Amino acid sequence: MFTGIVEELGEVTAVENLGDASRFRLRGPLVTEGAGHGDSIAVNGVCLTVVETADGEFTADVMAETLKRSSLGALTEGSRVNLERPMAVGGRLGGHIVQGHVDSVGTVLGRTPSENWEIVKISLPAGLARYVVEKGSITVDGVSLTVVDAAADHFTVSLIPTTLALTTLGIKQPGDPVNLEVDVIAKYVERLLGDRAGAADR
Repeated sequence: MFTGIVEELGEVTAVENLGDASRFRLRGPLVTEGAGHGDSIAVNGVCLTVVETADGEFTADVMAETLKRSSLGALTEGSRVNLERPMAVGGRLGGHIVQGHVDSVGTVLGRTPSENWEIVKISLPAGLARYVVEKGSITVDGVSLTVVDAAADHFTVSLIPTTLALTTLGIKQPGDPVNLEVDVIAKYVERLLGDRAGAADR
């Protein structure tokens, strides 16, 4: 489990096409410290398994399904990425519960700068709007954010200077894809209420 608090702005140093998968090599000296084969690291909000580490870099295999359902397939050598290690037991939940299981890919629609923050408008794919509410939580490229406004086909978030400086959200431009993970609690509540309604009808 992750919290959506990015620890490090890393970089893709190599991408190897494996046919039905890709192998990424990523630089992240902080997140690789103490990491080993089989450990998890979230890359732009996608939970990946470490294959090996060396000299502040790690490799991870990404299967075709993940490439199709996330924006990782658009990464190339030199791409910047948000990196986060799983939350340690007893650690602070600084953001919200993040699984690293991307629900869909959105698109940056626009940016409105202000003196001390920036409003970013992001498209909301069909089927996800029911999980996104004003002042609720959403994960964008692995960053835990609070929804400012929620509509049927888009939402907005307000980014503080720290987020702009220390994550990829500071450099994303209109048209760029971003990974979206909605609050898992909302999905469980929907499923439980649906099951209860179905039971009442029987």
